[in-house]
Amino acid sequence: MAAGHVNGGARARTLADTRAKSKPWEDPERLTTHSRIVHDTVAEIEGRVARAGVLATAPSFWDWVRRSAILHDTGKVAEGFQRQLPPGGPPWGERHEVLSLAYVDLAAEAAGWSDADRLMIGTLVATHHRSLHSASGHANGKPSLSQLYNAHTRWDEAFTLTPGPQGPQVQVPRSLHRELLAWLAGAFAMDPPPQAPGAPTLAERAGRFLHHLLDTWREPVKPDHGLLAVLAQGALTLADHAGSAHVPLQTHMPLDADYFARLPYPPYPHQRQAAATEGHLILMAPTGSGKTESGLAWAARQLATMPGRPRLVWTLPYRASLNAARLRLQRDLVPAPGDKAADIGLLHGTVAHALLTQAVDDDCGPEQGEPTAAQAKQARARAAAMRLFTQRLRVATPHQLLRAAIAGPAYSSVLLEQANSLFVLDELHAYEPETFGRLCAAMALWERLGSRVAVLSATLAPPMTTLIDESLTQPVTSYRAPPGTSPVRHRLVLDDEPLDSPVSLGRIRDRLAEGHSVLVVANRVATAQRVHAELADDARKSRPDDPHAALLLHSRFKYRDRDAIEKNLLRRHPERRPGETDRRGGLVVATQAVEVSLQLDFDRAAVECAPVEAVAQRAGRVNRRGRHPEGPVEFRVHRATTDRPYDQGAMAAAWHALTDLVADGVDTLSEEDIDRLLAAAYDSPWGTEWAEAARRARNEFATSFLTFTDPFQDRGEFADRLNEQFDSVDVLHHENTDEYRSRTTGKRGDPLLATGLLIPLPYRQLKTYDATWDRTLRVHVIHQGTYAPDTGLTPPDADPETVL
Repeated sequence: MAAGHVNGGARARTLADTRAKSKPWEDPERLTTHSRIVHDTVAEIEGRVARAGVLATAPSFWDWVRRSAILHDTGKVAEGFQRQLPPGGPPWGERHEVLSLAYVDLAAEAAGWSDADRLMIGTLVATHHRSLHSASGHANGKPSLSQLYNAHTRWDEAFTLTPGPQGPQVQVPRSLHRELLAWLAGAFAMDPPPQAPGAPTLAERAGRFLHHLLDTWREPVKPDHGLLAVLAQGALTLADHAGSAHVPLQTHMPLDADYFARLPYPPYPHQRQAAATEGHLILMAPTGSGKTESGLAWAARQLATMPGRPRLVWTLPYRASLNAARLRLQRDLVPAPGDKAADIGLLHGTVAHALLTQAVDDDCGPEQGEPTAAQAKQARARAAAMRLFTQRLRVATPHQLLRAAIAGPAYSSVLLEQANSLFVLDELHAYEPETFGRLCAAMALWERLGSRVAVLSATLAPPMTTLIDESLTQPVTSYRAPPGTSPVRHRLVLDDEPLDSPVSLGRIRDRLAEGHSVLVVANRVATAQRVHAELADDARKSRPDDPHAALLLHSRFKYRDRDAIEKNLLRRHPERRPGETDRRGGLVVATQAVEVSLQLDFDRAAVECAPVEAVAQRAGRVNRRGRHPEGPVEFRVHRATTDRPYDQGAMAAAWHALTDLVADGVDTLSEEDIDRLLAAAYDSPWGTEWAEAARRARNEFATSFLTFTDPFQDRGEFADRLNEQFDSVDVLHHENTDEYRSRTTGKRGDPLLATGLLIPLPYRQLKTYDATWDRTLRVHVIHQGTYAPDTGLTPPDADPETVL
């Protein structure tokens, strides 16, 4: 075995001196210690996922991951890697995981592993940081292994004897190599590999093995084989990240088995049905009838019949609604022993900011004090832990789940965590057909992974339930809340006058003067800002002692301002209590941001026409539980002057269905009325096109991303494309650059302390606001548009789009 020779001079490095990480440099972690920790973490992950779904077809699955955990970082014994660890150390320029392949080869030879085991373990070790192949260019700025190592690579110089300014550098001294082999022999309960004369060098073994992997995975493989490989890679990657962070995976499930029995009120029939269902569920029930409790009761039932320790993922369409859902679950579910509140994961782009805001409230009380750097550091650490998926119950946007379909080191752990899990898709109607179809494709994948799905909605059209049912192989149980579950709460009025016309504004002023609380919902931010400017003074006059008599809510606020607005909104307009008879007064003007998960209650509403589902959701914020002393209250729908930001066909179908309903003498919005509106809207040319588009998107997404025939070809560019389609980018207004800089720099500075200054925008609107990338602040800065804390960002000219 030619492993190189030790240069004379300094004491030879031993295995006890070999480190895995650069931090903390004062007491760095040994390579052997890190490998053992990752190996033990694999056992925690196996305890969660077990052998659910497709994993049951691969008896060696967890054995592959455990062996890979021991071997994944063995290449870090190289002198080049060790020298780059100290602060200011020279970069090595080689990949440690490639050298690790030599030790996989040696272990396989000594232990007599099968060719299949050797291939899979080598694949996991090689790909736990980089992809093998890249479809085009570099993956997220990182070249793939096939780009780094090719016919031009000088393997001996890379991994045996490397030329340098102070003479050749032996990468793995013989004595250190022998120590490592002895340690591996103990780890695998095998005899050390024989030191045969003329055996291949480590560099030769690494080169041959890598080329074997590149050749093997260059051609398409059977889909299940590729899927298992990606899941195994996800298990190793998750174990490596969690082990490196020293974050144990939680075993406590905040949702206890007797959740349904502990409901503090007699359950509705549809809640009983959900709690008794085993397998996939579709539940349609009106707003305010306990859909959340129904979903939790369903999940509690599933936990008792699934292997391992399943996770529960609760999805909602908008980021603001995620924060509200997380706080509600924290309040209602069971904390782990010793904790004050249930630990609920939160997965979205501004997770750290949401946590920091809560930390300040916990420490200082609402509206007291400024966040400190120490709190920011703690919140960022918790956010990092959440991204390692420590919690067993999480809330997320579906976008986070769809990213997992992009197989690669950055996403495979997300995919693995979708095995043996429960998914509650709340308000699934809120997506356009392309996203809806992709989610149906994801449901089919989750089923292959041994997971179960529940879909909850107050407004789910027949084509949607059909698409869900045909996408899943196992039976889907569908329940609809019986008629009368919710009392009749609204008197429907259609109005051809625009929402912001003088006549319409005058009517709203009259309602405010009468002491009613009024919700106004516009489809566009510009309209909402204009209506708020017209009516705010009237609302304040009607409630002169109320600082929150007039509120505006949309998505173009700085995070810190939106947090404050939502808190004031929830305090000012909570659900009406039984027996409460007072008129509440006050005005809220909003966009779609008000439609989901905010438990609000108003006396009256004037809204722009929108797709039927959105109209129903807006109605759900008015006389929410039917407790208004006047009985059904006016819900006025104004004809929109433009279709934007919605699809033209959806708008036309909604207005036509509403018009027909009123023409038939119906002036209510009961559950039956909403079902009739949905059926009429989707029984149209637009509805047929919607279903075809969703089905096409489902099939294309499944073919492109969910077949896993090329599991180790990086597709990072597709992840970027998903970001642009489904996620927003945080921007900084140019007037806040100095404050942002002061909050992020210096001894007490921290980037997290400045996130409250950021504003979410879709990628497509960066040009509208003349955005540039600031290299020093590492954030997009917008140079157009004005900003005010109570009205948000106003575009430089009329902007027809609404950020949801």
